[in-house]
Amino acid sequence: MQSNVFLIIRTVVISAIVISGMHINATGAIIADHSAVNQFDSIPANIVQSISSDYSLYYVHTSHGSQIMTGLDMVYTESTLYLEPSFHEVGDDLGHNGDTSWVPATRAYLSSHPDCNVAMFSWCGGCSDNTETGINVYLNKMTELESDYPDVIFIYMTGHLDGTGPGGNLYARNNQIRDYCQANDRILFDFADIESYDPDGNYYPDESDYCSWCYDWCAAHPCPGCGGCAHSHCFNCYLKGKAWWWMMARIEGWEPGDDTVFVCGDVDDNDVVNLLDITALIDYLYRGGPPPEPMESGDVNNSGEINLLDITYLINYLYREGPEPDCP
Repeated sequence: MQSNVFLIIRTVVISAIVISGMHINATGAIIADHSAVNQFDSIPANIVQSISSDYSLYYVHTSHGSQIMTGLDMVYTESTLYLEPSFHEVGDDLGHNGDTSWVPATRAYLSSHPDCNVAMFSWCGGCSDNTETGINVYLNKMTELESDYPDVIFIYMTGHLDGTGPGGNLYARNNQIRDYCQANDRILFDFADIESYDPDGNYYPDESDYCSWCYDWCAAHPCPGCGGCAHSHCFNCYLKGKAWWWMMARIEGWEPGDDTVFVCGDVDDNDVVNLLDITALIDYLYRGGPPPEPMESGDVNNSGEINLLDITYLINYLYREGPEPDCP
């Protein structure tokens, strides 16, 4: 019997192939707003690591949009776990009143870079003075891009606060974008909402992108510094960096409140992935050995069942630098 087990291992090693693929498991609308920041610390480390390695982003932004990038740098400074994935940044934004000049450049880049799987676009001041028709042009162009590039995840965004309050045009236009994303299960980085609330949940409806409450907050609480946050306070950038990681974790399939703890691929439940896990799977599949505990950890390629491909996947991961196991 022992020789049969070694024969199986030898056969699997010889036939091992690299199994790759994205982890886009989330369904429904994903709205990264101020509430996302409070859930940042709950994101599992393995999800963060998958985001770092699995995504390549195309990001169109000018100075206001750079706040996200500054925030990502701040989060990484606090913990090197949060290594941002590859970004291709373009110095442009969504413009004003139905401007579509950002679309051809996006198409050219995505067509020539099939490895790019996320596209983000930010506003400068173009949401504040926009019209319902102009926002609809933006939404329609995003929908066209989604249809033409089905393997790319497109991130919608609201415009930054401008101090005009709930009665101003900006609030109406931002709500137009929010309503569309909610109704059509889109992914939204809610730039304005993040600026509207402090960490205690206090609401500042008449705030601007300057983020006056950030100065008051950081006078009373420890806050990380930065070399400069465009138009605003470093804490505003910091919050956006945290919200971005939450958004990507949701795209990756993480559900907030899911406290299930296990190491993907650790099928013998000893808190590490190694050769013993391959042996445990072989024992389970071919010799009637005990099932993986928890069972999900044995389905390392997230196919919905435990089979020979899971052994193959683990061999690739451990010995051929294949993708990290993808537990459900």
